[in-house]
This record gives sequence, structure tokens and C-alpha cells, in this order.
Amino acid sequence: MDNLIDSFQQFGTENLVHYAQNIVAALLIFFIGKWIAGRIAGLVKTGAAKRIDGTVANFIGNLLHIVLVAFVVIAALDELGVETTSLVAILGAAGLAVGLALKDSLGNFAAGVMLILFRPFKVGDYVEAGGAAGSIKEIRIFATVMNTPDNKIITVPNGSIMGGNIVNYSEMPTRRVDMVVGVGYGSDLGKVKSVLQSILDADERILKDPAPVIAVSELADSSINLLVRPWVNSADYWAVKWDTTETVKKRFDEEGIEIPFPQMDVHLDK
Repeated sequence: MDNLIDSFQQFGTENLVHYAQNIVAALLIFFIGKWIAGRIAGLVKTGAAKRIDGTVANFIGNLLHIVLVAFVVIAALDELGVETTSLVAILGAAGLAVGLALKDSLGNFAAGVMLILFRPFKVGDYVEAGGAAGSIKEIRIFATVMNTPDNKIITVPNGSIMGGNIVNYSEMPTRRVDMVVGVGYGSDLGKVKSVLQSILDADERILKDPAPVIAVSELADSSINLLVRPWVNSADYWAVKWDTTETVKKRFDEEGIEIPFPQMDVHLDK
């Protein structure tokens, strides 16, 4: 009987020591692994912040930290003797389900990363993208925020922006103002061109190089249409276009140049 009791005590002591060693090893794996995961994520975050937007760098660093800690937890549980194969399978299935449920959000995230990496526009640029137009206010992970000229805020999913054409009106330092001026068929084209040229020459905001273009573009039904295409600094685009349009009307009135408009003659038979 005494031998049996001694055997049980010896077995219990050996198992207790064994389990205690496993618990200590598991705790060491967890805490040291967690510390290493934090260091690696921090280094990745710091390095990424030097090349890409800080928001994306933080997101990538945090995501890497979560993944590494998950591996550390699995390793610690395995050291305790817990069967981790089924746990890994469950986590994989859960990750797949979450990925399918959030595929649109993940697509917007990927598009946001591409926008930040390739920089088709920056904050402050006036762009037309994703079915909206406005000045870029903020480039977020999942969406881009625009501010319209009438001070409305538009939030556009990044996937919609990357999936279509992006027109950046602010990227280049200069822009060409395209205007069409119609005059009557009885007008002296030489005089018309001279007046238009004097209008452009008098505006200091209009660049001399490239030189403005004034040319007849179309013999329309009721007018001769001329193209007027001066080059300006991008910041002066709208001001020059509006001011030039107004000046053309005033000068044409002074010079007696007709600007035709649609008319209809109605004859009534008695």
C-alpha cells in the first residue's frame, strides 16, 4: 500500500513539475514573443512612415502586430499541449469569412494605399474623379474627401476613384483657357481678330509663351465661330476666363461687332 501511495506521489510530482515547466515556457514564449512582435511592428511602422502616408503606415504596423501576436499565442498554447491545428483552421475560416464580408472595404483600402503610393493628386488639388469634382481635403484609408466650390463636402470611396479616370486640374503649373466667340457673317474678320488680340495683350495674367491662339473654327448656321485660347497660370484660370468673356462683350459693343443669337421669324397668314 505504501508503495502504491509513493508511486502516485512520484507520478503527481513529476507531472506537476512537467506542467509547471510547460506553463513557464508558455509564459516566456508569450511575453517575449509579444515584445518582439511589438518591436518588429514598430520598426515596420517607422520605416513605412518615411515612404508612405502616416495613416497607412500606422495601419500596416498595427495589422502586422496583430498577426504576429496571433502566432505567438498559438505557439504558447502549443507549448501547453493544446491542440492548435483545429484552432488555426478555425482562425483561417474566420479570416476568409471576414475577408468575403469586407471585400468592398478591403478593395477601398487597397485603392487608398495605391492613391497614397502613386500620388495622382495631393491635398489642395482640384480634381474630377469617382463621379465627383472638388478640391482634395483629405485622403483617408477607405475614402477621399473633396470640398466643392460651393463648400459642400463629398466623400468618395477610393475604389471608385481608382476604377475610373482621374482629371487633375492643379497638377500642371499652367492651363489653356478654351473659349469660343461667335460673330455675324457681316463682320470684318481681320478687325475681329485684332480686337480679340488687343484684349489678350492687355491682360497681364495671360502668358506670352505659349502664345495665345485666335483662329476661325467653324462656319455655323448663324455665326462665324472663332477659337480664343490663351495660356495662364492654373490659379488664374477662372478669373481670366470670366474677365475675358465680359471684356469681349464690352469691346465688341464699342467696335460695333455683332454677336449673333438665335432668332425666329414668325409669319401669320390671315
